[in-house]
Amino acid sequence: MRILVIAPSWVGDMVMAQSLFITLKQQYPNCQIDVVAPSWTLALTQAMPEVSQAFVMSATRGKLGLLERIKLGKSLRQYHYDQAILLPNTWKSALIPFFANIPKRTGYIGECRWGLLNDVRRLDKNFLTKTVQRFVALAAPSTVNSLPSCPTPVFKINPDRQQHIIQQYHLPENQKILALCAGAEYGEAKRWPVSHYAQVARDKLNEGWQVWLFGSAKDQAVADEINQLTDNRCVDFSGKTSITEAVDLLSLSDFVISNDSGLMHVASALNKNLIAIYGSSDPNFTPPLSDKAKILYLGLECSPCFKRECPLGHTRCLTDITADHVIAQLNQLG
Repeated sequence: MRILVIAPSWVGDMVMAQSLFITLKQQYPNCQIDVVAPSWTLALTQAMPEVSQAFVMSATRGKLGLLERIKLGKSLRQYHYDQAILLPNTWKSALIPFFANIPKRTGYIGECRWGLLNDVRRLDKNFLTKTVQRFVALAAPSTVNSLPSCPTPVFKINPDRQQHIIQQYHLPENQKILALCAGAEYGEAKRWPVSHYAQVARDKLNEGWQVWLFGSAKDQAVADEINQLTDNRCVDFSGKTSITEAVDLLSLSDFVISNDSGLMHVASALNKNLIAIYGSSDPNFTPPLSDKAKILYLGLECSPCFKRECPLGHTRCLTDITADHVIAQLNQLG
């Protein structure tokens, strides 16, 4: 059984896709799972032992990339896949399996994908309420109408690579490490205040902990502000590492505090003591999937609004989660 999965372009969704990969391996122990995704999420498959080969989708995010998709699809014909499973619901994501001549092409109807798909599912969002359920359900025959059991994503870290990154950044190994993932690419309505993060950081730095800051290049301004408020005592990795290096570094941490973000899901897959802070988004839709994760969510009347910026202008869903409360939760975990 050879299966090609067209994977998501968001880091958090890619982490949850591992639940599908694990399910496929449970159903077909000898199957080969290959994955197509953009480079920034494809790198995560290095921590997923279920994945055999990874192929980069080079088309720019938000662009059709018709010729690139046709070319990649034709190049994959040599692998003679039995099935393709499409996790994105876009029309363009169905082009690669179609041009790869894969006989069974499974996915939700999405953007009118009749013809491109031939194992078409209708998505009942009121039944499959979680993203991970929607992914795992595609492993079952279309006749199955029960809620799927969703295995927990579990990243496998290479000890040699882990040791290499310790040496690369000259990291001490005898202190507790708190990782702060203060970014939220979606928008400010998912970002816990910088001043709150800084207060937590100061508290733990004063106890002799290391505090590491994580995020993409877009999050560097936020990380800089946190570091300034802590007299530059944090180690700032934001915008300075690849996603693979960020995973390896997070694997060294003892505790993680994160907004609802891709790195939150990475920390969950690493089975870290995690405090996940939700504002405008819904923790019932995309929760961290680890039992060691603690979700903080106020559930105000205006929540979840799913907006990038607070439509009421106060962002109380985040600001009212105090730093003192997070510190108390952190102390309970530790």
